[in-house]
Amino acid sequence: MAETARLAFAEETNAEAIKADQLREACRMAEALLFAASDPLDESDIAKRLPDGVRVTDVLQSLRGQYEQRGINLVKVNKKWTFRTAADLSWLLSRESNEQKKLSRAATETLAIIAYHQPVTRAEIEDIRGVAISRGSLDVLMEAGWIRLRGRRKAPGRPVTYGTTDTFLLHFNLESIGDLPGLDELKSAGMFDGRLPPGFGVPTPKDDAALAEDEDPLEGGEEADLFEELGPVGPSDASEAA
Repeated sequence: MAETARLAFAEETNAEAIKADQLREACRMAEALLFAASDPLDESDIAKRLPDGVRVTDVLQSLRGQYEQRGINLVKVNKKWTFRTAADLSWLLSRESNEQKKLSRAATETLAIIAYHQPVTRAEIEDIRGVAISRGSLDVLMEAGWIRLRGRRKAPGRPVTYGTTDTFLLHFNLESIGDLPGLDELKSAGMFDGRLPPGFGVPTPKDDAALAEDEDPLEGGEEADLFEELGPVGPSDASEAA
């Protein structure tokens, strides 16, 4: 009986050691893939390159823990993973001579509306804001890579719909669009003063890559043409306040 227990324990210990070795090697493989990639990698793409029997979620969580206190961190963005500079060290890479201009109020409001209401059309953005979008607000956001053309609304005129990008999530250190603050968080941050109108609420943001039921896909080459129609970003566009 004692010998049987000893053998069972030895087999279990050996199996755990093998599993640990497999995880360690899979982490090295995932690390190599992520370092070589120019864009964030989807979990499914990483999983295809790992050995059979290894869970990609275990590998990525282990790798994220290994880099948690280092100069670069492994971060998740919309089920995609990438390495980026640790947030508290980003100042090391900034250049004082190339100070970025702040977004105008119009561009900031437009970005917020797109983030919370996507997919949304230009007319819908203007309806929510209560004023026409100032010239340059959309093209500034497009140039920054924070918004994208999604498709066309199934409505008269087939207006273009807009949504946010993974670059937007990375810039604002969000793992998913659902991490945007809700109404209670906005209130506690002092974003709303006084009493709000009855029924006022903040929508739950969604940025599904798949088109909604009321969207049609853009036709081949149409996205480039539409981006060209927005025109170049002028020197006054980024600071326009109207």
